[in-house]
Amino acid sequence: MVGKSDKDSNSGGGDKAEMVEMFLKIGLEEKTAKNTIANNKVTANLLAVIQEAEVTDGCDRTVGNLLYTVATKFPANALVHRPTLLKYIVSSKIKTPAQLEAAFAFLAAIAGENLKANEFEDACGVGVEVSAEDINLAVNEVFEEKKSMILEQRYRTNVGELFGHIRKKQPWADPKIVKQLVDAKLVELLGARTAADDEKPIKKKKEKPVKDKVSAEETPPLKPSDEEVNPYAIFPSPEENLKVHTEIYFSDGRVLRPCNSKEILDKHLKTTGGKVWTRFPPEPNGYLHIGHAKAMFVDFGLAKERGGSCYLRYDDTNPEAEKKEYINHIEEIVGWMGWEPFKITYTSDYFQELYELAVELIRRGHAYVDHQTPEEIKEYREKKMNSPWRDRPIEESLRLFDEMKRGMIEEGKATLRMKQDMQSDNFNMYDLIAYRIKFTPHPHAGDKWCIYPSYDYAHCIVDSLENITHSLCSLEFETRRASYYWLLDALGLYLPYVWEYSRLNLTNTVMSKRKLNRLVTDKWVDGWDDPRLMTLAGLRRRGVTPTAINAFVRGIGITRSDSSLIRLDRLEYHIREELNKTAARAMVVLNPLKVVITNLEAGSVMDLDAKKWPDADDASSMYKVPFSKVVYIERSDFRMKDSKDYYGLAPGKSVLLRYAFPIKCTEVILVDDKESVLEIRAEYDPSKKTKPKGVLHWVAESTPGVDPLKVEVRLFDKLFLSENPAELDDWLGDLNPQSRIVIPDAYAVSALQNAAVGDKFQFERLGYFVVDQDSTSEKIIFNRTVTLRDSYSKGGK
Repeated sequence: MVGKSDKDSNSGGGDKAEMVEMFLKIGLEEKTAKNTIANNKVTANLLAVIQEAEVTDGCDRTVGNLLYTVATKFPANALVHRPTLLKYIVSSKIKTPAQLEAAFAFLAAIAGENLKANEFEDACGVGVEVSAEDINLAVNEVFEEKKSMILEQRYRTNVGELFGHIRKKQPWADPKIVKQLVDAKLVELLGARTAADDEKPIKKKKEKPVKDKVSAEETPPLKPSDEEVNPYAIFPSPEENLKVHTEIYFSDGRVLRPCNSKEILDKHLKTTGGKVWTRFPPEPNGYLHIGHAKAMFVDFGLAKERGGSCYLRYDDTNPEAEKKEYINHIEEIVGWMGWEPFKITYTSDYFQELYELAVELIRRGHAYVDHQTPEEIKEYREKKMNSPWRDRPIEESLRLFDEMKRGMIEEGKATLRMKQDMQSDNFNMYDLIAYRIKFTPHPHAGDKWCIYPSYDYAHCIVDSLENITHSLCSLEFETRRASYYWLLDALGLYLPYVWEYSRLNLTNTVMSKRKLNRLVTDKWVDGWDDPRLMTLAGLRRRGVTPTAINAFVRGIGITRSDSSLIRLDRLEYHIREELNKTAARAMVVLNPLKVVITNLEAGSVMDLDAKKWPDADDASSMYKVPFSKVVYIERSDFRMKDSKDYYGLAPGKSVLLRYAFPIKCTEVILVDDKESVLEIRAEYDPSKKTKPKGVLHWVAESTPGVDPLKVEVRLFDKLFLSENPAELDDWLGDLNPQSRIVIPDAYAVSALQNAAVGDKFQFERLGYFVVDQDSTSEKIIFNRTVTLRDSYSKGGK
């Protein structure tokens, strides 16, 4: 096949380094610029946009970001109007994302029809300048309209809802100014946040449950996006798989456009019944992490949504790295995440077919036995040089490959390489290795084989043999798409539809298996299920539910956008949403301070009702807490000096003990240093006429002179101090020394004495906790899952 030259076909032409430099000039982050280069379509679009906008010498970042959005989201049916839109952007007549989205909607509606400038400008707010005074007026109006609600809900007010009302009044207002004014107005109206604001609200029965809230600094959409309603709508149906999968450009000017023939597709559809068949293909060389949760959501979720099937396939092509422990873990964790495989398979199940197809590949002149060392292969690839053995006779390669299979050639002395294109601009076409020699027994296949296929050779073939309709993977595999289709085309096999999505990267953690393995092996953490790790086993031990993880993944979406860091507090939001509904309430005091109730008779114990579930009032929603002469409060809830913004206990001050009585501090007993507090003397108000503002959790002696239930509490925090430790040279030096704090002698209400491993609770005012597997009959151990609210710094993605 003849097509345009490789140079001309390269996304607008030009050297990749030059294109990255051009993208940096328009203000893109270096990582975004480099990731863009990996996507030929976006690269071509962005280069065209830069040319049309006449900003090849650069522009400011605000304009550049808008240009990037045009390159990725401009409606395809209105390309004729793109130059016009770019003029508006470069001249700063359109300068906000809201204006740009309005422009897209307008242009998509008129498509190729004539553009009427006045209507276009009205639709996207061109020339509309919204002053700070105008924004302030809109904020004041909304606060006045919603004043009673805000006063009732205080700092629990859904700020996103306020944003929505303000946006209706001033759609072109600067969101940063809106945010500043809203925050200031809340403080002006409500005053400083109080301890009472930390209490969970009692939900109104008439109030409809909100499926997905947003944090205070986010502006919610007026309605759910199509992707939120159905994130799988982007995928084509199996019968559409006749189209060109991807164009593969060769350095000699040929263009390969691999696609399924009608005969091949019909045979495939007959096997699958026209249903979607996907696969989740983990390598059994480590524990699964939260990035795999997204892969499961995509693979299993698409199959389930379309009424199809998903394989769990172990990508076990490297016997040196695989363990039965990992295989067992993967199967267990897939089930825990709520997914049921259609069938469990192994790449090693297909070793015979893979070998026979390798022989056929040699026969067709598309593979050869090579004797270069790994170092030589690397050097030759860097210099785009063919191997000295590339053109050896087919019969010779067949003989040598057979000798490799029979163990007649030493390990490292020969490989089978695919004969692709050493001059290609895609390094994944540089004669990739198909087979290598390893005299290592295989965990699943035993000692039958001493040659093993590579991922690049086996993955696409097994996809084809298993009749996978949609081969889904993360974006770093996009450059391998050419190799994927080249091999299947060379063998005349069925071609699945390939689609890549952005991988999941979280702040304050590492996701690479190599780094995770280092943390575990060098004992920086306590195993693969350490609650500080973002492994799914670690999250489970920390008390995170699969429902919360899947909700988090759904919220992120499965787009092909740049894989930027997702803030950890976004995951924590979904965790809180889930546990708020499912975790029973209880009271635990982490750092106990003794309080003696002087006006309560010695030996007197009152059993009071406390709520396990805040929204219910029936007997089953209650548990008993003893109130006696000695109670314990948090040491941090007492100060020697009172202040207006402090709602804890102080000398001469009263607080309310939750579910019990008001108490007033009458005396403070100090230790010998005259500074440290030993205990507090207080009087309680049995009439409850005192109405203090502060509300404290507490635990009491259930029997005079006997300590309350003693438990161990482990407080977990983010594992790394930096948001992106993976980018640091000394990433281990960034470990958070406070990521795990053990409190061995906390006091708990007696209702927790029968708590079982895995039981989840909300410790009032402290956070959500789960019973850890290290618990014994002598002592229960609790892991903190998450605090009651975000404790990390705001901002970021």
